[in-house]
Amino acid sequence: MLDQQLAAQLKAYLERVTQPFELVASLDEGKSSAELRGLLEQIAGMSDKITLRTDGDDARKPSFTLQRQGTSTQLRFAAIPLGHEFTSLVLALLWTGGHPPKESEETLQAIRNLPGEYNFEVYMSLSCHSCPDTVQALSLMAIQNPNIKVTIIDGALYQKEVEERQIMGVPTVHLNGEMFANGRMSVEELLAKLDTGAAARDAEKLNQKAPFDVLVVGAGPAGAAAAIYAARKGIRTGLLAERFGGQMMDTLSIENFISVKETEGPRLSAALEEHVRHYDVDVMPLQRAAGIKPAEVAGGLIEVTLENGAVLKSRSVILATGARWREMNIPGESEYKTKGVAFCPHCDGPLFKGKKVAVVGGGNSGVEAAIDLAGIVEHVTLFEFMPEMKADAVLQDKLRSLKNVDILTNVQTTEVIGDGTKVAGLRYKDRASGEEHQLDQAGIFVQIGLLPNTDFVKGTVELSKFGEIMVDARGATNIPGVFAAGDCTTVPYKQIIISMGEGAKASLSAFDYLIRNSSQD
Repeated sequence: MLDQQLAAQLKAYLERVTQPFELVASLDEGKSSAELRGLLEQIAGMSDKITLRTDGDDARKPSFTLQRQGTSTQLRFAAIPLGHEFTSLVLALLWTGGHPPKESEETLQAIRNLPGEYNFEVYMSLSCHSCPDTVQALSLMAIQNPNIKVTIIDGALYQKEVEERQIMGVPTVHLNGEMFANGRMSVEELLAKLDTGAAARDAEKLNQKAPFDVLVVGAGPAGAAAAIYAARKGIRTGLLAERFGGQMMDTLSIENFISVKETEGPRLSAALEEHVRHYDVDVMPLQRAAGIKPAEVAGGLIEVTLENGAVLKSRSVILATGARWREMNIPGESEYKTKGVAFCPHCDGPLFKGKKVAVVGGGNSGVEAAIDLAGIVEHVTLFEFMPEMKADAVLQDKLRSLKNVDILTNVQTTEVIGDGTKVAGLRYKDRASGEEHQLDQAGIFVQIGLLPNTDFVKGTVELSKFGEIMVDARGATNIPGVFAAGDCTTVPYKQIIISMGEGAKASLSAFDYLIRNSSQD
């Protein structure tokens, strides 16, 4: 199953296993079971502390559990965890075998202290780059708390189950048989969702923090760069990090980051977080700003209110909140989001194998999505609002060469049609003739650009007609002491490397502001 290089790497990792445990497989006579048996036999042969049993009787076949002797760990993979989930498998093996996780003792204790019993089922795809975070978080929770049962299910392997449960996007998490969450989730996010008192406790702690010199709002490329540059100046730096990497976490392939030939968004995001935490930065995870109050005098304290009610104070603020997927804003879209309306072809594409799907958007992202989907689904129809697509010529040529793709230009999508539980089609209008049409589709992938995350500063910070924060050449806004950087601003060309540079510039500008304005409380 594993090639020579990958097997050698895994064998080296498994040397860290200190406690014996079993892999208990539930198999049938199918091809997938044979593949899983081969993988597990290979793993068991790499360590004398790992044994394999094939007498499991779980209803999902193939599947396997990781069972440490003397514990009641309830972690099951109903999958052959390769692809993007290979790392999840490696971590599960190490944690079960006694290797300590990187999470803080405070976080681990919070997992162990969760009251009650939890039965999680997480549906994922091996091609999804967002799924591993959720899979790994739940795996850790199952290993740390015997009252938490977790089953990780490959949607492509259990297609019938996915259809019965109307799973139209991954990762999707069910708790005790009911829908619990969609999308990427960290351990901290899961704990916050399960522990209803967490927000109030966080707010109380945050309210007690001393004023910062620089408070950075956002932990994408711009925010991370700003925090690093500020911390290097030796000034008191805070970082509101809803999620490290921001929109970059939803980017699969990155090939234009200078000096790095190729990487992936999650990998670069992890590197950003590691770099930030190398410095003396007060990182406040899972926190979102809800408003900002300017200082009464230059050099005075600016107040940032958080969604949990906490108020942080700082002599300067850098807004680096990035952007989110732009939506079509048509009837039916919100109703069927995650029920056929999707934004990531890599994550959700495999769930539509053998079906007809639409891609809305003729830029590079839309065309790349259509090309990727064409290799999975029965048929792709691409919708472009303008008379001509905006994508690079080489991408358009590739798309037009595919036999199972139709391209509709100069059309306006008007309504998402559904049957009450999932997407059934898309209604659109020919902009030239005015004629309306309806096309039956199982899924709709929206790729029409980004929208800045600036709602919380409307009415306080000056915005463009597109909702972007207006900044000057130094990254300054119309509010003294408030700077902005990255995709949430009017700076042209929304690129990772540009955002990093803008974050550094805004941080240097904030430092200059602090020097020129005497501190006043």
